[in-house]
Amino acid sequence: MALKVELKPNECIIIGNCVVTNTEQRARLLIDGDNVPILREKDIMTPATADTPAKLVYLAVQLMYLSPKPEVNHGTYFSLLRDIVTAVPSSWAIIEGINTNILSGDLYRALKEARKLIAYEKKLLDQHQDTIAKTNAA
Repeated sequence: MALKVELKPNECIIIGNCVVTNTEQRARLLIDGDNVPILREKDIMTPATADTPAKLVYLAVQLMYLSPKPEVNHGTYFSLLRDIVTAVPSSWAIIEGINTNILSGDLYRALKEARKLIAYEKKLLDQHQDTIAKTNAA
């Protein structure tokens, strides 16, 4: 079954190893193919925007998803995971979900799980900032 994608004006999408950029008008695409990686602009992480450990994990999983040889990025991914689990052991349940999907070959679902890690990291950072603000106010 074909995937229907509607692009906003000037929106980008990655299809396979190509970046497609829309013109000034909305566009509707029908993409038909097996196992072709597709990422909408809102789901694309760049090295410049990967500014936290969880975002770096997402970037590593994204590179696996887009690569014809995902295993090339495994070393980087597992190194990043080691650092996160050491710093935040409570993140293990989310990381386990990412790992399960990577091992089963479902890299798109692994990306979705990596988004949960980013949200969890943000929650922890926000809590930390609140604690600092309360300490400074006292």
